[in-house]
Amino acid sequence: MSDQEVSNKRVALKNYVTGFPKESDLQIITTDTIRLRVPEGTKDAVLVKNLYLSCDPYMRERMSASDGGFPPFELGKPLIGYGVAKILDSTHPNYKKGDFAWGFTGWEEYSLIVSPQILFKIEHTDVPLSYYTGILGMPGMTAYAGFYEICTPKKGEYVYISAASGAVGQIVGQFAKLSGCYVVGSAGSKEKVDLLKNTFGFDEAFNYKEEPDLTAALKRCFPEGIDIYFENVGGKMLDAVLANMRIRGRIAACGMISQYNLEKREGVHDLTHIVFKEIRMQGFLAATYYHLYPKFLEMALPYLKQGKIVYVEDIAEGLESGPSSLLSIFTGKNVGKKLVVVAPE
Repeated sequence: MSDQEVSNKRVALKNYVTGFPKESDLQIITTDTIRLRVPEGTKDAVLVKNLYLSCDPYMRERMSASDGGFPPFELGKPLIGYGVAKILDSTHPNYKKGDFAWGFTGWEEYSLIVSPQILFKIEHTDVPLSYYTGILGMPGMTAYAGFYEICTPKKGEYVYISAASGAVGQIVGQFAKLSGCYVVGSAGSKEKVDLLKNTFGFDEAFNYKEEPDLTAALKRCFPEGIDIYFENVGGKMLDAVLANMRIRGRIAACGMISQYNLEKREGVHDLTHIVFKEIRMQGFLAATYYHLYPKFLEMALPYLKQGKIVYVEDIAEGLESGPSSLLSIFTGKNVGKKLVVVAPE
């Protein structure tokens, strides 16, 4: 491996954030350099070239100074998130030069990752590598775990998904259709609603911004009520869903993007529905279910290759676009899975 030293552009957090993050809270650092090899004597490490970086809502939690379940990012250090990378040098028995992997990496051109148990080696390279930031990575596992493991769907059940055109929602909707369910999704623009119905095959979809009364909107879409709710939004949406749930309904709480940028988060107004309708609501993180990743791939890869599942990406070019790309997911500007291309494959 060459001992060459190269410049290493990075995206770092400049200030801790309260309320809505701004581009000025992030910075691009262009003065750092890195040697393209694992340092002498460093065991079980890989030096990687980052190819794709994933923009994910949970990253907002790490931009605050307080630990909300995820530890805060270090100021002036590269953000850490999911990505796809190529191994350039390795002292780890599971990785060799030229391998591809997905998992946690730095928001920079090159990263040294020590003890890379947070990486998955990519065995299937006959699909776009970018899919490992999405349908074949954490968002895919999130959809799989939340829908199949937590919600245990049955054919003919009524399924509702909020933020349904995003990285996770679009997959859940297609899993639900493949399971023989009736599926409705909500999103924040006409373009996204059309995508849900025409590309992802949802039975019905609506633009929540055009609904003065969300409870009534859900009643219109689900006159018989909702069996399964895949929760990505929280706030007023959760209130409206609880009022429309059926007896013994299941809610997989995957995210609550309406709350992440609020200084004072909203409560839920009527939890009695959970009691009287015997509703089960469970929060979860994809990482808890990573032991099922091989089982998930066995199901998802054939679906993708046969065209039974389609996946829509919203791709930004270059590390410089990192800050605006990450912030775009909090204002709903993205259509599909938002990711940044750092380098060509």
